[in-house]
Amino acid sequence: MYDIEIIKVKLADITDLQSIGRQTFFESFADQNTAEDMQKYLDNNLSIDKLKNELADKNSEFYFATLDNKVIGYLKINFGQAQTELKDKSSLEIERIYVLKDFHGKNVGQVLCNKAIDIAKQTKSDYVWLGVWEKNPRAINFYMKNGFVEFDKHIFMLGNDKQTDIMMRLKLSGC
Repeated sequence: MYDIEIIKVKLADITDLQSIGRQTFFESFADQNTAEDMQKYLDNNLSIDKLKNELADKNSEFYFATLDNKVIGYLKINFGQAQTELKDKSSLEIERIYVLKDFHGKNVGQVLCNKAIDIAKQTKSDYVWLGVWEKNPRAINFYMKNGFVEFDKHIFMLGNDKQTDIMMRLKLSGC
């Protein structure tokens, strides 16, 4: 078992955030998408300017998973109007959980997911929701194991490619 530490990302961490964001997204999806679509997504969604804006949003939070002071994964959560779709003030969105490929299956994603659920409970959210690519069975199974259930679908643009995400939710009311 690893001694994974979760730390809140600050503006001073912007280059580390961009680096882990780009590397984990590329590792996760490059083999199933075109180089052009991947590059467009990385340039538009994981640029320093875009990440600075997201970090400045009081309704978004980023957390690093670290091991021996090395960033090995990260989490992005959104509240209220920062949510990508539902914008429900009684919910918390997990927009991103990404872990370096070398640490897949080593509980890092679980620690990050637990952090999001703990924050949702602390903020008295009724539920946690997320979107996961329909062609990512590993992630779908992970969320199902954590009690998330499918409730809808939406389109996710990866470059110029329209992809379908399964929207999943975990109800917290009564927990």
